Amino acid sequence: MAWLARLKQRAKALKGETYVLYLAARHPATPWYAKLLVAVIVAYAFSPVDLIPDFVPVLGYLDDLVLIPLGIALAIKLVPQAVLDECHAKVQAARQGGKPSSRAAAVVIVLIWLGIAALGVAWGWRVFAG
Repeated sequence: MAWLARLKQRAKALKGETYVLYLAARHPATPWYAKLLVAVIVAYAFSPVDLIPDFVPVLGYLDDLVLIPLGIALAIKLVPQAVLDECHAKVQAARQGGKPSSRAAAVVIVLIWLGIAALGVAWGWRVFAG
C-alpha cells in the first residue's frame, strides 16, 4: 500500500503544480507556446471528450493518468525558471493565508444550479402534466 500513498502524494503535488501553471500562464514573461500548451492541457483535462473513452476498461483512464501529467511536466519545462519561482512563491503565500474563497463565485455557481433545477422542473412539468 506504499504505492498508494506515493500516488496520493504525487496527485497532491500535481494539484499544486497546476495552480502554479495557471499563474505562469497569466505571467507576461511566459512564452506564448507555453501558454498555449497550458491552455490545451486544461481544456483536455476538463473536456468531456477523451482520446480513449473512460468506459473502456483500464485504458479509459490511462490518458487521464498519463497524458495530463506528461503535459504538465512538459509545460513546467517550457516556462522560464524565474517565472516558476515567482509563481511558486505566490502559491506558498496563498497557502499560508488560508484557502482562498470567493463569495461571488459561490453565488454564481448556486444560481447556475438553481437555474438548471428550474429548467428540469419546467421540463418535467411539461412532459408529465401536459
